[in-house]
Amino acid sequence: MSRDPSPRELDLPDLADLRPIDRESREREPDKRTATSRTEGHAPERFSRDRLAEIRFDGGRALVSRQGSSYHLSEPEIRTMIELGKFRVISRHDLAQHGYGGKRERADRDLENLIRLRLARRGVFRGPEANPRELLTLTQTGRELLRTNGLVSRGQAVYAGFARPREANHDADLYRLYQKEAPRIEELGGQNLRVILDYELNGKIRRDLARLGAAARREVAAWHRLRVVGNKIPVPDLRIEYQTRDGELACVDLELVTEHYRGRDAADKARAGFSLYTPHGEAGRLRRVLTARGMRPDILSL
Repeated sequence: MSRDPSPRELDLPDLADLRPIDRESREREPDKRTATSRTEGHAPERFSRDRLAEIRFDGGRALVSRQGSSYHLSEPEIRTMIELGKFRVISRHDLAQHGYGGKRERADRDLENLIRLRLARRGVFRGPEANPRELLTLTQTGRELLRTNGLVSRGQAVYAGFARPREANHDADLYRLYQKEAPRIEELGGQNLRVILDYELNGKIRRDLARLGAAARREVAAWHRLRVVGNKIPVPDLRIEYQTRDGELACVDLELVTEHYRGRDAADKARAGFSLYTPHGEAGRLRRVLTARGMRPDILSL
């Protein structure tokens, strides 16, 4: 789904230096769904445990400051802020399930403290089957606190606020999508995982096209390890970038296809080589839509 981008700077080489990257290997099988490129002795930047380990926790809390304001935060609270910053919006239920190992009371206590300190905010949205769903995001203060204290690496985009409320539920489910894929990547030896949302990719692509012109569409797509489909550059909902055990930079592109997708849009995402996920119970419908268009991609259930 398309969203308003949050552009980040990118220095693009001359067109003569751009080389398409073979993405035919990115099929649905678990060991073939990545695009790789050789790195030169360094991994993608990201937040790591070592950075958090540098913070001194006294009595289970650390003093973290920003512009004259100080906050006493626990390690789980800081980790929760980092996750909210990376994914922009996450449901309270999913944070408790994945960030706190299902310990709902502990998660609620930390989340209420972050909200009280105005480092995070909540919103209630219409969820599946019209049920209310509580979602959380960072405030601008929370985002700046992470950046000021170097709690997230410079290579990782950090977001705050509900960018497009009508898509908030879809966006929140990307955290669950990550929880499905990250263990598979790590089991195969992947490390230094970095989250790239479509805001970031869209911003880079639009900037590059504005700089180089529409005629450079295929070169720009190849530079970002994407394909041109029907004169457009489809962008995945979520890209997970990581370092393989062989020292190569790799990524997997994921799309969460919901009932609101038109058949053509879903087909374009499949042609782009993205791994397709659907909410539970919707795989059959999507499979019929794509089969009618002569396509038989594997479809995974969230």
